[in-house]
Amino acid sequence: MNREQCRPVLSARGLRKEHGKGEGLVHAVDGVDLDVSAGETVAIMGPSGCGKSTLLHLLGGLDRPSAGEVSLNGRRIDNISEKALARMRRTEVSYVFQSFHLMEELTAVENVELAALLAGRSPRVARRRAEELLDQLGLSGRARFLPSTLSGGQRQRVAVARALSNEPLVVLADEPTGNLDSAATLDVLQLFKDLHESGQTLVIVTHDARIAATADRKFSMRDGAFVDEARLTGGTTGQLGALVGLDD
Repeated sequence: MNREQCRPVLSARGLRKEHGKGEGLVHAVDGVDLDVSAGETVAIMGPSGCGKSTLLHLLGGLDRPSAGEVSLNGRRIDNISEKALARMRRTEVSYVFQSFHLMEELTAVENVELAALLAGRSPRVARRRAEELLDQLGLSGRARFLPSTLSGGQRQRVAVARALSNEPLVVLADEPTGNLDSAATLDVLQLFKDLHESGQTLVIVTHDARIAATADRKFSMRDGAFVDEARLTGGTTGQLGALVGLDD
């Protein structure tokens, strides 16, 4: 295995994020180290307010750390310009949010193709990619529908398709099942299984033990720091089938 293959796709060293001053100082993220390999799914769990979402924002360049380093594909991103950071977010990292963050005035296919257009794809390529992704996610019949006419599970699948449309190195998901009912949650669990098997690198922040059970590794977070790490031998492929009834 050569050096390129060994190098993590995403890494953090001594990552810290502080808010406030003096007695009001809060260590939202407190000295986190993390390496994520290509094709790996990593889950981060912990109670509300422990710093999970803040950490995800730091890893994806949505926020800057108070101290420490973040590297994507071997290149530091914590100290690059805002312009370079915006370009990186358009082309190399994608996000899936709990609240979907779809453009309500755009159809499903328009929402998906928008990310590819912003990443520099031609309109023809962006539309073809969007239609292919929606078809893969079982939404070809809803491609021309507005988000307001879709169910929660369908909207989250559109959000995932949008995240994949620019073919990112890493997808960062923040509580992707937080606003979904049980049936829609199972759909998203299956979707993350498929993403894992396709080789997509994923970092997922979640309260849901079922989502965490799909990961290769699980980190427990408390008071801004990792307090435990577990390697899940089954990973996505081994455990998800039982969760969604695929092994019946």
